[in-house]
Amino acid sequence: MLDKINHLKAEIESLKASKADEIEALRIKYLSKKGEISQLFNDFRNVAAEQKKEIGKLLNELKEQALTKINDLKNELGNEEQDANLIDLSRTSYPIELGTRHPISLVKNEICEIFGRLGFSIAEGPEVEDDWHVFSALNFAEDHPARDMQDTFFIQRSPDVLLRTHTSSVQTRVMEHNQPPIRIICPGRVYRNEAISYRAHCFFHQVEALYVDKNVSFADLKQALLFFAKEMFGPETKIRLRPSYFPFTEPSAEMDISCNLCGGKGCAFCKHTGWVEILGCGMVDPNVLDACGIDSKVYTGYALGMGIERITNLKYQVKDLRMFSENDQRFLQEFVSAH
Repeated sequence: MLDKINHLKAEIESLKASKADEIEALRIKYLSKKGEISQLFNDFRNVAAEQKKEIGKLLNELKEQALTKINDLKNELGNEEQDANLIDLSRTSYPIELGTRHPISLVKNEICEIFGRLGFSIAEGPEVEDDWHVFSALNFAEDHPARDMQDTFFIQRSPDVLLRTHTSSVQTRVMEHNQPPIRIICPGRVYRNEAISYRAHCFFHQVEALYVDKNVSFADLKQALLFFAKEMFGPETKIRLRPSYFPFTEPSAEMDISCNLCGGKGCAFCKHTGWVEILGCGMVDPNVLDACGIDSKVYTGYALGMGIERITNLKYQVKDLRMFSENDQRFLQEFVSAH
């Protein structure tokens, strides 16, 4: 038995394996119930009494040697597999394509930043609104065309719930719960029942501003508009105000800027007028202030609103409104450097 033990010790010491299956086969050969070491333990009962102590010690050492060798082989194989999966840090790194913000987000953030320097804070509200905040509180007549199904996406009737057609609903919510001074800017997505074309879409983005305080005048509005135009389109930009009508402002006006493509000389983009319309504005109608719980005899205010897509068209000269919502990589990659 001593010769067999010594033979197995030498055999186990020289064991090698390159696969997990080979290691498992070696374990079964030596350590399973029917393995060679187990057979030696079965034969141990026939050993003479005076040799049991010595033989028993050698058998335990043999079993321990076999277990250690099998575990060492498993560890070596595991380390080799791990090394094969390691990243070679000496290699040149793979190129990673960097994304960018959407042009609508770029312009929205720039508009908010410009008005932020005038002390305006951002206010947001729900896109699914009720009739009161979208129409009634803003002095819209009961028979106003905007209330018709062909212009507005209604979710339910009686009570009317709809997708907001402008972010002015945020202004009414703020005025309901806050007393002047109020100086807010309201960016967000709005919805209208429009036929989709290169110049119109069923959803788009707006930014509206509201300033309500004592002694706010049209001169304050004009100065804010001039500051915005010069900051957004350049210091040489000129503005002009044309009389207009909105239910929620009185007096009302539309603002044009000098065409930044031709410098006001006239081109196809500005229809050879030298001017491009960008927003609507006016002094907040006293009826709107009263409807929102603000005393119109004490406070006045101005409001203005613009389509972000319109400003983006002017800033980046994008001719098709649909490109903003199609996620065309060829279009979006043109703004990679615009961070």
